[in-house]
Amino acid sequence: MGSGDGVRCMLMRGGTSKGAYFLAEDLPADPAERDDLLLRIMGSPDARQIDGIGGAHPLTSKVAVISRSARADADVDYLFLQVGVDAATVSDRQNCGNLLAGVGPFAVERGLVAKAPVRIHMVNSGSVATAAFTGADGTVDYTGQTAIAGVPGTAAAVVLNFAGTQGSATGALLPTGNARDVIDGITVTCVDNGMPVVVVAASELGQTGYEAVADLEADAELGARVQALRLTAGQLMGLGDVSGTSVPKVSLVAAPADGGTICTRTFIPVRVHESIGVLGAVSVATALLLDGAAGAGLAAVTPGQARFDIEHPTGHLEVEVEIDTNPQAGQPPAVIRAGVVRTARKLFDGTVFPRRYS
Repeated sequence: MGSGDGVRCMLMRGGTSKGAYFLAEDLPADPAERDDLLLRIMGSPDARQIDGIGGAHPLTSKVAVISRSARADADVDYLFLQVGVDAATVSDRQNCGNLLAGVGPFAVERGLVAKAPVRIHMVNSGSVATAAFTGADGTVDYTGQTAIAGVPGTAAAVVLNFAGTQGSATGALLPTGNARDVIDGITVTCVDNGMPVVVVAASELGQTGYEAVADLEADAELGARVQALRLTAGQLMGLGDVSGTSVPKVSLVAAPADGGTICTRTFIPVRVHESIGVLGAVSVATALLLDGAAGAGLAAVTPGQARFDIEHPTGHLEVEVEIDTNPQAGQPPAVIRAGVVRTARKLFDGTVFPRRYS
C-alpha cells in the first residue's frame, strides 16, 4: 500500500463505544500486515492518537472487520480487534458487544445482507448473535427514541440476542472450575459468559464501589492491585500471560445505589470504563445468579429474575440472562440465553488514509 492509498472505512458509534468498521476484503488478508495497517490508521502507539482516527481511549480505539459468513447459522462474520492506544498492540482475544450493535446496520449498508434480523458470527469466540433493527435494501434508519446511559440523546433500538456465549474466551462459564476463588486474600468470581470477567466486591479492595472514574484512575496503589489480581486470575482462567491483553476485565461490585440490581466499576484492563461493556455486564449478571459467587450477596435479585439493571458510572445498562442453576449431577451451570438493547449510529463513511511507515 502506497502512502497515498486510502482504505474504505465507516466510523460508527456502537453502544457506548466508537470504532472503525471495515469489510474484510478491504484489508490485507495476512493478520500481521492487517494489524500494522490498523495501527497506522488509528494513530497508535500514541497517547493522543493524534495522527490517526483513534479517540485516545480504549473505548474509541476499536475495529470491526466484517465479511459474508460461510456458516449455515450466520449471515456475516464479525472479527473484533482492540487496538492499543499508547502501545502497538492489536488484540483479538475478546468480543465487543458494543461495536456488535453496529455490525448489522453496517452489513445492510454494505450490501452483505438485505435486511434485519442479521445473524452475526462473532469470530473471536465462535458464538452467534442476532441483531434486530429497522433497515432494508442498503438503508438503515438510525433515528429513534431509545436512550442508553453514556450516550447523549436517543436513537433507534438494536436488539441483540446472544447464543453460545458461555466460555467465550476460556471454554467454560467458570474457567477456574469454581464459583468462588481467593487470590492473594481477595475473594473473586472468574466468569466468562461472552467476556472473561473477574468479579470482586469493591470493599475487598478498600473501595465503596461508588467512586468517580477519575478518582479510581488516580489511585495508583489500587491500579497496581487490580493489575496484579488480573494477571493471576488470567493464569487461573487458562488465558496465560495477560499482561499485554485487554482480558480479563476486573469489575468491582457494590450494592445498588440507584434502584438497580448491582453497582459496578470496571477496569478495561487498567483504565476505568465510563460505563460497562455489554458482554461484561452479561458476565457480571451471570455471576449474580451463582451460589456463593463473590458479591452475589450485594445484589438485589429475586428468584426467577432474568432482567438485570447494571449500574455503572454514567447510568444503567439492562441485560437479560437465564442460566440453568440445577444441571445434571456433576455438571456446571449452563447458560440458557442472554440479550440486551443497544443503539448505533453511522458517523461517517468514506476513505481513511493511514500514516506512512515509520
